[in-house]
Amino acid sequence: MDTLEYYESKKEFNVFVASTFSDLTRFKEQNDQSSFNNLLLKDLYQVKRYIGKRLAAALTKGNLPKGKYKVDDFVDQLFIEAYTNFYEVESKERLHPWLFKKADELLEETIVDEEFDDYFLKNIDDYSRPEWDAMEEKFSTDGDGDFVMIDELDDISYAKNDYVLNHVFIEDNNKELIAQLDKELGQENIRRHTTMVLHNLPLPMRTVFELATEFQFSPNEIAMIRNQSLEEVKQLLENARKILEVSFFNRYDVKK
Repeated sequence: MDTLEYYESKKEFNVFVASTFSDLTRFKEQNDQSSFNNLLLKDLYQVKRYIGKRLAAALTKGNLPKGKYKVDDFVDQLFIEAYTNFYEVESKERLHPWLFKKADELLEETIVDEEFDDYFLKNIDDYSRPEWDAMEEKFSTDGDGDFVMIDELDDISYAKNDYVLNHVFIEDNNKELIAQLDKELGQENIRRHTTMVLHNLPLPMRTVFELATEFQFSPNEIAMIRNQSLEEVKQLLENARKILEVSFFNRYDVKK
């Protein structure tokens, strides 16, 4: 799947979820919870992936005990939350981000925030190529959830990341740079490097970046999902992209 197809598929799924709003509203008004849940299950495909990613990160960082929580635990609770509070959804366009918002609230209640070590960010300009390589080797060996399948997560809720360079280098004048990196590194190396860097970012920054790139939500929608201001979301997204840019420039000795 190329970059354009990947992007369009994410947008199309958001459109599909919006198209179910009227039927869900009707099922809710008719007190038909069975039909409501059967349709909602189709809408939760991407939400399950999001929950799986958050659990994987929490497990590998030691913020959750291994084996205690599963994706379906949160999905089951989300069915209840969605049916009970469906009146909160203001329009069909708000349905998909609202489901993510409810999932995010359930996750925040369970996952203990880690104390962020800012050593990585303070020293990112000084890492040498061998240090980057050693960092990735340790990251892979340690079995991070983004590289190694965790028993608690199935292949539906835990799909492989497909980070692409135009998520990071968003300016039009970076097209030649993207082509250069794509040719020299290949998609797998790009994905592995991006995943490793994201793993070392503060959780809010990583989450905002993934909601914007992997799940194709707008800054306004992310602000609603995360209960943050639009300015905070934009700043986190900009900071994540800048850090990723610096990491590619330094590790692979490329120039703008």
